[in-house]
Amino acid sequence: MQKILILGVSGLVGRALLDEFTDEYDVYGTYFSSLTSLPDDKQFQLEVQQIDKLKEITSTIKPDIVISCLRGEFDQQLTFHKELAKVLQNNGSRVYYFSTTNVFDGDFSRSHTETDIPNAESDYGKFKIKCENMLKEILDERVVIIRIPAIWGKDSPRWKLINESIKNNKVIDVYSNLVCNNLLDVMLAKQLRFIIENDLKGTIHLGSADEMTQGQFYEQIISKLTSKKNLIQYRLYQDKVDTCYFRLISNRDDIPSTLQNTNQDIISYLLE
Repeated sequence: MQKILILGVSGLVGRALLDEFTDEYDVYGTYFSSLTSLPDDKQFQLEVQQIDKLKEITSTIKPDIVISCLRGEFDQQLTFHKELAKVLQNNGSRVYYFSTTNVFDGDFSRSHTETDIPNAESDYGKFKIKCENMLKEILDERVVIIRIPAIWGKDSPRWKLINESIKNNKVIDVYSNLVCNNLLDVMLAKQLRFIIENDLKGTIHLGSADEMTQGQFYEQIISKLTSKKNLIQYRLYQDKVDTCYFRLISNRDDIPSTLQNTNQDIISYLLE
């Protein structure tokens, strides 16, 4: 049975991965403050600045697969992942690193594929580019970069915000001209399992298969949850009337259609 170490197992994505992989893998995880359903001897409290503890954990577990969905201060994360890569460099472990649409937030003129050169304006996007490049330099084909968009789930902050806004009659600001990707936590977990079990390599973009603006996505959800009016306030992204794209698309064909969602699939799941 292969050993999987999930860095950040207590977060939204980490919990979904734990549920997906527990049946056929020997799963371990690290958490910042919240314990998980893992046995005590398989979960470890870890902060991004604790490099020696990271080395101790990896040395003890000797994972076949490491999945990183960590959060934290950017410079500390960069150092953390560099040390992780150096520790794993010579032992054959594979790393699956979650990156973001933000590596393209310097160009909203179009959707972006895996072969596009990242272009970021935000500190977050620039950090993710640095981390991607550093991991590839050290681990080569043994790191797989998984770029993901906004993640939704029935326990996600975005979903909770919508319900709290409805309850408290609080207006939600959305962009009417920003085409975005979305993805469910549970579908992401299934997609990653497919990626691992089929030994896919390189950089992979995940996200909803169709186009929808952020405003349309929120409107469809909120209209099904309440009859209250004027809960949505539409804004123009970057104060432009032109359509802007914050969307990942893939020029790969190795993820089957059965493991892809449309925006409507995501909305239907959330409303179940």
